[in-house]
Amino acid sequence: MDDFDIPIFKKSYELYKTFYGYRLMVSKQDRYTLWQRCENTILDLLENILLASQLSKEAKLPALEKSSLKLNLLRILLRLSKETKAIDNKKYLYLEEIIDEIGRMLGGWIKSTKDR
Repeated sequence: MDDFDIPIFKKSYELYKTFYGYRLMVSKQDRYTLWQRCENTILDLLENILLASQLSKEAKLPALEKSSLKLNLLRILLRLSKETKAIDNKKYLYLEEIIDEIGRMLGGWIKSTKDR
């Protein structure tokens, strides 16, 4: 199995590329604080998904739960970015849409891992 063909990895990769594309539209003040934290959280999420894809069935669940935690943290950080006006509503909604889709995929993966 090619890890880069996993739909949740592809979607997370797309999230990072979209997020990165918005970077220059964010003020310098926000870019090196909240925005940087969001970016690092997305990279952590990518890393955890890749890790989970490589682990044995028994070891997957902790990595998936860590991914879920990162995703929830990202939701909070993005909401803060919107509320502090570091990012506009339209961009926030688009990113949130991608995050929701990743959340559904992750939830399904966690459920299927628990059911085994």
